[in-house]
Amino acid sequence: MKKESAATIRGKQYTKNADWFCDFTYEPVEGLGYEEGVHRRDPSSVIKVGELYYVWYTKSVGEAVGFHTGDPDAKVFPWDQSEVWYATSPDANTWTEQGLAVGRGPKGSYDDRSVFTPEILHHDGKFYLVYQVIEGQYLLRKYENIAMAVAESPEGPWRKTDAPILRPAMNGEWFGDDDNRLTVKHKGDFDSLKVHDPVLFHYNNQFWLYYKGEQKGEEMTFGGRTTKWGVAISDHPEGPYVKSEYNPVTNSGHETLLWHYRGGMAGLLSTDGPEKNTIQYAHDGINFEIEAVIKNPPEAAGPFRTEDTERSPLEGIRWGLCHNVHAKWNHILKFRTVEDYKHHYANKVNPEVLWLGKKAEQKKD
Repeated sequence: MKKESAATIRGKQYTKNADWFCDFTYEPVEGLGYEEGVHRRDPSSVIKVGELYYVWYTKSVGEAVGFHTGDPDAKVFPWDQSEVWYATSPDANTWTEQGLAVGRGPKGSYDDRSVFTPEILHHDGKFYLVYQVIEGQYLLRKYENIAMAVAESPEGPWRKTDAPILRPAMNGEWFGDDDNRLTVKHKGDFDSLKVHDPVLFHYNNQFWLYYKGEQKGEEMTFGGRTTKWGVAISDHPEGPYVKSEYNPVTNSGHETLLWHYRGGMAGLLSTDGPEKNTIQYAHDGINFEIEAVIKNPPEAAGPFRTEDTERSPLEGIRWGLCHNVHAKWNHILKFRTVEDYKHHYANKVNPEVLWLGKKAEQKKD
């Protein structure tokens, strides 16, 4: 009998075709690009209303200085002391910043510190923004919630819900009194400390709110940080939302990125966990399976919400906006999903020949 290595045996599990495989390209956009002194990040999905495209995003000004400065008003992260702004575009390339959509609340309210990481759902003639909120001083052991605002028009005005629509489990137990989120006696649930990155869908005649959970005493494993996604479900868009008994529904992933496909939900999991940089699909919105391993995925991507997601597995992320947080001032880019590479193989066209041809054309230019 032929001997087989562990890798060979393991590789026999990976028998799926390339239907979900893709690459990504990136390009700047006018109006939301790099600007000294300003952070623009975490764009929502892009929707089209009438003749205009709309996007919402996190905006703040000033440098972040981190924790433990002794100043409770110091800006600790680029998304600290943020608000949600929006922009419009006739072509999705040149954007005009229209102004504030949802701002921070008055002192003592559940959103008086920061309002950020928005997502949009247009349903039944109304617009629903979901986003993260922080109240009071920003500490490492601070709980973070998800809130909602509702409007009749994408321009607003926006009516906030009276309270957050989703809160962390807030179980587990800290060790000691120092402001250190990694020291615990007991971690609690996967979302014991924070609920992040909300995205809302009308799915199976209910409202499904996917989110990222952050745990007290979070650890680092061979896949990196141990962040995971969960989902909470409601019969009404404003709640109440009940967390699924199957949570967490992924074992990896940072910012949420999901789309409808053939009666189920597809997701792109990036950045963190043993299954990071994969595209996954759940026929029931709960039980996700890996469909493709990808490289260089967009960060904090908001795809264009096309109504034609059935054309192909990747139609729901054909293009959209994402952010670049590796520059001093965070800013927004446009991403595109490309499938040329796998199509060359499917059509028996040597990709090396085409690659060399493109290089020759670039030299001419």
